[in-house]
Amino acid sequence: MKAVKDLGHEDLSSFAFVSGIGCGAWIVSPHFRADTLHTTHGRAIAFASGLKLARPELKVVVISGDGDLVAIGGNHLIHAARRNIDMTVICSNNYIYGMTGGQVGPTTFTGDRTTTTPYGNPERPFDVARLVAAAGANYVARWTTGHPLQAARSIKTALQKRGFTFVEMLSQCPTAYGRRTKAGDAVDMLAWFKKLPVRKKDDPMDYKTPTHDGIDLGVFVDRDEASFLDSLASTYSHLGA
Repeated sequence: MKAVKDLGHEDLSSFAFVSGIGCGAWIVSPHFRADTLHTTHGRAIAFASGLKLARPELKVVVISGDGDLVAIGGNHLIHAARRNIDMTVICSNNYIYGMTGGQVGPTTFTGDRTTTTPYGNPERPFDVARLVAAAGANYVARWTTGHPLQAARSIKTALQKRGFTFVEMLSQCPTAYGRRTKAGDAVDMLAWFKKLPVRKKDDPMDYKTPTHDGIDLGVFVDRDEASFLDSLASTYSHLGA
């Protein structure tokens, strides 16, 4: 909302929001006074793609969780980034399936104990920001709920750019992640977020497996390649209006 206000919008009439299923999906519906689609699990970006093609004049924003966007909806995420479809996706990443019982997810750290990995997670997690950047998005950033001003600036940038833009928001989940992995309560988790390193502008984007203390914040990609709508217009320009 700060990003929207800073861009000069008096209301959300020029926006359309899409969410899937999960804790993060409730950020949009019913809390925003705006047109929203609350869709099936994992399909938020698919619905948003159709919405943008049907109503290209709207700013289409997807807000949902890591389980919805990266696990069940992972296929839609990487291909929307590859196509550079004109939308902004905000991923609330709490490292776990928080609403459905605390199961392991694709962002859960190696070794974390969850309801489905009681002896520790044997898998490596995705570095979501780098994944989306490598897939072709025009803008990718990662911040946390402990960095609200930096996050608002990144969301403002994302909303202004053409193509696929993505902001990963690391979000505390004391009731599921904090309790099950012994990461602590909300205050403990915010203290953890504030200690995370911030990238320098010229840092390489080499892929690395995220760890509790090593996951970095900041802007990963800021480019201006042709968007999907641009490509469509160019491909079919010979057909006329």
